[in-house]
Amino acid sequence: MVLPGPFRTAVLQSVRYLHRTAVRTGAGGALFVHRDTVENNPSTPFDFTPENYKRVETIIGNYPEGHKSAAVIPVLDLAQRQHGWLPISAMNKVAEVLNMPPMRVYEVATFYTMFNRKPVGKYHIQICTTTPCMLRDSDSILAAIKKKIGIQVGETTNDNLFTLTEVECLGACVNAPMVQINDNYYEDLLPKDIEEIIDELKAGRVPPPGPRNGRMSCEPAGGLTSLTEPPKGPGFGVRADL
Repeated sequence: MVLPGPFRTAVLQSVRYLHRTAVRTGAGGALFVHRDTVENNPSTPFDFTPENYKRVETIIGNYPEGHKSAAVIPVLDLAQRQHGWLPISAMNKVAEVLNMPPMRVYEVATFYTMFNRKPVGKYHIQICTTTPCMLRDSDSILAAIKKKIGIQVGETTNDNLFTLTEVECLGACVNAPMVQINDNYYEDLLPKDIEEIIDELKAGRVPPPGPRNGRMSCEPAGGLTSLTEPPKGPGFGVRADL
């Protein structure tokens, strides 16, 4: 069956194409071949602070002797937190500290979307649009964000305050729809909720994370249906002498 022209056009216009964010932000789905830029090249200044060198040693100490490379993900994360994003010079420093070939570090940094290989704003808004969130109308949250801060997915505001990223599942499906802003999860959202959150961030205040509908964590929205009394002691129902 061939759809009439106007209807076919309307359907095509309604399709929201996914997976554009990674290409724009330099996350895991971006071009894997590094291209030197003015702000991102091997000469971009980066070194760990003395405090972070101590943290690096603590992280390495979590792994068996001779296996420094196992620490690559947390040390890359530390570098990103210090610098705000992850230039190739930071990757090279991580390779040096962990005695790894730089290519092995590049492989990790280009695989995981948690690593931003391009600058991001002070508040990195990551909105989940995977199936559970989509079914709970994450599209309305995405539209509200775009309208509120005036940018599209994969872009950063002119004042470098906000970056908007569309991501895959963030593991809070029961609290859908939700967004992650920096390290905080904001859940059970309505469009007015995300607008209020953005207003708070613009004012320099970080709103309390968690559900916005009043429930505790991921408890049932209608209240607890199990685990409604204090837990029994050890051996309950098993041994009478306990």
